[in-house]
Amino acid sequence: MRSRYTGMICAAVLVLLGATGAATAQDKKFDLKISHWVPPSHPLQKSLEEWGASVEKDSGGTITYKVYPAQQLGKAFDHYDMARDGIADLTYVNPGYQPGRFPIIGAGELPFLMSNAKGGSQAIDAWYRKYAAKEMKDVKFCLAFVHDPGAFHSTKKKIVVPGDIRGMKIRPADATIASFMTMLGGTNVQAAAPEVRDVLERGVADAVTFPWGSVPLFGIDKVTKYHLDMPLYVTTFVLAFNKAKYDEMSAAQKKVIDNHCTNEWALKIASPWADFEHAGIAKIKAEAGHEVIEPTAAQVAEWKKAAEPLHKVWADNVRKAGGDPDTIMKELKADLVKYNAAY
Repeated sequence: MRSRYTGMICAAVLVLLGATGAATAQDKKFDLKISHWVPPSHPLQKSLEEWGASVEKDSGGTITYKVYPAQQLGKAFDHYDMARDGIADLTYVNPGYQPGRFPIIGAGELPFLMSNAKGGSQAIDAWYRKYAAKEMKDVKFCLAFVHDPGAFHSTKKKIVVPGDIRGMKIRPADATIASFMTMLGGTNVQAAAPEVRDVLERGVADAVTFPWGSVPLFGIDKVTKYHLDMPLYVTTFVLAFNKAKYDEMSAAQKKVIDNHCTNEWALKIASPWADFEHAGIAKIKAEAGHEVIEPTAAQVAEWKKAAEPLHKVWADNVRKAGGDPDTIMKELKADLVKYNAAY
């Protein structure tokens, strides 16, 4: 009688778990490969570990994970295709590393658009969700976020006004900044973040656009001297999930993944990194041998005017892809205001 009663309780629990969508021991086991290309000391490493641990807990241990940092599974430029092809299950993608491929999300790269990373991450994530299914159709879009505004860091020549770029070799953060440098008479040097110190040290590039905290992290402070304290741009990032792996999961497991691909998680992923980058301004100011230049209001206005043609380039690219740039930009700016991140 006791065993029959116990069996009835177990059956009722299983029914209840099924009704609530909770993952159960009967679900197939999955071990997720989470790949990124920054050092393991970077704040993103811990954020992705926390994401994976939360997924593991909420799936009842049926979805486990391992984070692979520092390009262990593939080059930074390849991370979108790695998610598409199943080389990794969740990847950290910089859409700007592939010019022209993702024109809509390129709006987030336009200079002088976002004032901070936390609200900016919530805004870019909320805004892009309606476009991601089409623009990134090869993967399951998880979430989007940005880093704290980056600036110019140079080796030998001060950068103060747009005219200073002429003749310089710049490693840009993304495709939009690359276009900006070309417009100003500079030459672009392509290099993933882990390669930046090397190209600066060898003189292949004269300057880089980079967020502040990552300058010491990647050793770039060892080869740069001048820094322009002007929030120039942010870089947009996406966490992309492999579609085939997601489709193999049970309904309950899919719900666990969906619950970790939200606007709230975009903020959780972005926040530690945002604080880390912002703290880098004071850190570099305190380092010997570095000059941090504070531009005047007139100089900032000059930069903004010089950047205006970039909006037309972005709009033209969106039109070519079949989008309405006026509507898309209006929506993005509305979300930036909503999340207190407008420049």
